[in-house]
Amino acid sequence: MKAATPQSRSVLAWWIFAAAVIFLGANAHLLYVAIDSDPGCVAHLKGMEAAPGQYRAAKSSC
Repeated sequence: MKAATPQSRSVLAWWIFAAAVIFLGANAHLLYVAIDSDPGCVAHLKGMEAAPGQYRAAKSSC
């Protein structure tokens, strides 16, 4: 088995670093969007009545 050269180790280290940066950046973006987004109120049933094809919020904030 051939030993890895210092140049190939350096290239591998840079690829691992780039993958880690992309992974952490994507997760940071998802966290930011999850915290910053506010879906707002949508039309839904307010009462306890049931209607086919209609849904009501489990806990309405509107």
